[in-house]
Amino acid sequence: MKAMILAAGKGTRVRPLTYELPKPMIPVLGKPVMAYLIEHLAKYGISEIMVNVSYLHEKIEEYFGEGNQFGVQIGYSFEGYIDNNGAVVPKPLGSAGGMRKIQEFGGFFDQTTLVLCGDALIDLDLHAALAEHKEKGALASIITKEVPADKVSNYGIAVT
Repeated sequence: MKAMILAAGKGTRVRPLTYELPKPMIPVLGKPVMAYLIEHLAKYGISEIMVNVSYLHEKIEEYFGEGNQFGVQIGYSFEGYIDNNGAVVPKPLGSAGGMRKIQEFGGFFDQTTLVLCGDALIDLDLHAALAEHKEKGALASIITKEVPADKVSNYGIAVT
C-alpha cells in the first residue's frame, strides 16, 4: 500500500509559526508533526510515500530526505514554477491538483493509496480503515472525526 502526504500549503492560520517553517514541520515534543505521521504509516507497513510540497519545500525535503531514517521511501512532487529569472516560485495546486499531477507523472494511484494531511496527528487503525474500505468495495473512502458543535468552525463540515 502507498500513501500521499499533502504538505504544499502555506499554513496561514497558524502564523507566525509558519513564516519560517511549513506547517508539517512545526515541532511537537521536539520533532515535526509530519515525522509522527510517517512513523505511523511505517508502523502499518506503508513504505512508499509521495509528498506534495510547495511553500518552503526545501525544509521538508532536507529533514525527511528519501525517508531512510524512517524505513520508508519518500518521493516529492513540487508545485510551482521557475520564473524568468530562474527563481523557484511555489504555487500550490490544491489537494486534488497535487494528486492529479502525481498520477499523471507516474500512475501513483493505480492501487489503494492513503491520502493524509501533512499536519495531522493521528492514531487511526489503518488496517481496520483499509479493511472497511475493501469490504464495501469503495472507490474512495473519507475518514472524518466528529467534533463538538462549538468547535466545528475550527475544522469545517463534511456533508455526507
